Amino acid sequence: MHPALSIILFTTLSGLGFGMFCWLGMGAVPEAARQAAAIVAFGLCSAGLSASTFHLGHPERSWRAFSQWRSSWLSREGVMAVVTLGLSVPWWFLAYPAWLGALLAMFALVTVYTTAMIYAQMKSVQQWNTPWTPVVFVFMSLAGGGLMSALATALVDSVSKGYAIAIALLLIVAWAAKANWWRRADSDIEISDTASATGLADGGQVRMLESPHSGSNYLLSEMGFRVGRRHSRTLRRIALLAGGALPLLVLALSLQFAGGATFLLLLAILLHLIGVLSERWLFFAEARHAVVSFYE
Repeated sequence: MHPALSIILFTTLSGLGFGMFCWLGMGAVPEAARQAAAIVAFGLCSAGLSASTFHLGHPERSWRAFSQWRSSWLSREGVMAVVTLGLSVPWWFLAYPAWLGALLAMFALVTVYTTAMIYAQMKSVQQWNTPWTPVVFVFMSLAGGGLMSALATALVDSVSKGYAIAIALLLIVAWAAKANWWRRADSDIEISDTASATGLADGGQVRMLESPHSGSNYLLSEMGFRVGRRHSRTLRRIALLAGGALPLLVLALSLQFAGGATFLLLLAILLHLIGVLSERWLFFAEARHAVVSFYE
């Protein structure tokens, strides 16, 4: 599918912001830095959600999506995002009560899950239609939010070894899950063809007499994006290196040089962000919608 910048920014920034709210709600950030961290988390969530509207044909009608929460994961994501951001306000004004923080963390995590399910429930895109999709989204969010929260902590206090180990484990799980997601996308799924797309597979060989359209159209431009295998492999290596391996190394170094922890954690966040942006670009670019089979 076409890797639209608006959707890449939406899933990346909102995931980072809601991941921060998970850590903030659990009280992982010292109170001296909690207010600033909450403002950053709120800004990241808002920026991501705002970016998503630019992918709509009529952004001014985006409010209508909230009415379909019974059947649409997109609508559920919107509702959960508003509820989570709404909870963050009394949590801040009431001086961070633990019970409300736990509720905020839970809703933030559910919001990320609903974002992932927008794609995971699409049977027409077989690469996305797997339980591994929400696993990747949730753990990427928690890992990125953990790095952001660690940076906020480092501004007022030292980051404990246990804190760093928890973030490191989340990074390892997130990228191990993504590696498995890629393995499945490469080998374990059955790519649809013209026969399965038309439902005529039992009748023998199926071939198209002519193209459904004589010229370019929305389906081909939006659903028929292709990325070369060589470029795909290169970007996967960049994503794994920048998003996982290097942040782990920098995180370990930050524990050795307390005076440079802030700079090193900022570097780890930037590297992780590069990796996640690469991963999200590939998430859309490598996806193959079943409708493309009608044009082959």
